Amino acid sequence: MKFNRKIVKDVLKLALPAVGEMTLYMMIWVFDTMMVGQYGGNLALSSVGLSSEILYTFSNILISCGISIGITSLVARNVGAKEYAMAEEYATLGFLTSLFISILFSLTFFLLSTHLLTAVGAEKQVVILGSVYMKITSIGIGFNMIMNALNAALRGFGNTKTPLLASIIVNIVNLSLDYILIFGKLGFPTLGTMGAAIATTTAQIIGFLFIVFYMYNVSSIKVRLKYIKDLNTSMLKGLFDLSIPSSFQEGAFSISRLLSNFFIVSLGSIAFAANQITTAIESISFMPGWGFAVAATALVGHKIGEKDYKGAKEYAYVSIFLATLVMTFCSMLFFLFPRTLISLFINSSEQEVIRLGALCLMIAAIEQPFIAISMVVGGALKGNGDTKSPLKVSIFTSWIIRVPLMFVIIYLLKLSVIYVWIITSIQWIIDGILIFIIFRRKHKNI
Repeated sequence: MKFNRKIVKDVLKLALPAVGEMTLYMMIWVFDTMMVGQYGGNLALSSVGLSSEILYTFSNILISCGISIGITSLVARNVGAKEYAMAEEYATLGFLTSLFISILFSLTFFLLSTHLLTAVGAEKQVVILGSVYMKITSIGIGFNMIMNALNAALRGFGNTKTPLLASIIVNIVNLSLDYILIFGKLGFPTLGTMGAAIATTTAQIIGFLFIVFYMYNVSSIKVRLKYIKDLNTSMLKGLFDLSIPSSFQEGAFSISRLLSNFFIVSLGSIAFAANQITTAIESISFMPGWGFAVAATALVGHKIGEKDYKGAKEYAYVSIFLATLVMTFCSMLFFLFPRTLISLFINSSEQEVIRLGALCLMIAAIEQPFIAISMVVGGALKGNGDTKSPLKVSIFTSWIIRVPLMFVIIYLLKLSVIYVWIITSIQWIIDGILIFIIFRRKHKNI
């Protein structure tokens, strides 16, 4: 298919700010991991890494890849159909839902942090450090979840620049406070992992306040109280019909990954630290996939709203191609410079962590193009209102392939963490191929 220059420009205009935004939000976790690893070695890194995995997994399932997907898709389709009042009503219903979920989320993880870390078999010192980190960070992530829902409405309206600006503010605050509080600079006490948690929470609250201010004073699309007073249950059901399968899709993948991490804990803090660093680095490479998936959801949604099915198909294919191109470049970096990248996250004395991490990262290079295809094809399908096909593929690759193989290699064969990443690559290759076949066969009208 020959790509139209205007379509490429439209995709990049929407995708690049989204890539930047998501990369910067991921950098909050990456900076925490990097600085804590340099400060306290594999124990501190394992504490922050395990706590963050638990918190961000459920945050993504509930909001980032759940309610927010429904908001973006429905707002985009109504904007495409020039039904701006309905777009605002969906944005408001999404905000209300995310507010309720985030309060429950924060309370649950604040109260149960120690029990959760103990239950997954973490070492005693990891539980002590991680529970403090989780308690503090659960507050900040609650604010981040509400902000994510507001950002989803802005993206559906076609505004990806303001969420990008918010992420820049969050990262500046987080990085500055990380340096000051973790290492005890400018007269502050050395707080280590607690300092990382305080920095993250403060930054996310400030980001939330910025988006609220923008939404109420500048934005063309707003959350309006009248839609909360006169709650439209049929529209709320429509939002849930899109969001719940998307949440389940993310849950099928993320919970299987979280369960795999619990398996890896049994291999010890060195293996877990190597795995966590590899995951942190790969998470940055995920962001082009997520950014182009957001663009695909919004642009396909707009075209479906306009009933321009040919245009929707073109936008979908351009998004897939560009994401695959960028993530293939990430593959090359992983394969060529693995030790250099791993060494950024841990002090040089942790040679075994660096060796294992480098091998894991080289294997992770294989899966990058397939991750791009999976993410962006899934985004295009969601823009067309199909959240069930990605869910089915994710259940199959996560629970029929990943989890059983992980159990076998860790508990029965007792193999190295390197084999974890071989299984992950197999999962993504199958996932990318299957969802692309479904896209071609089932959605020829896109």
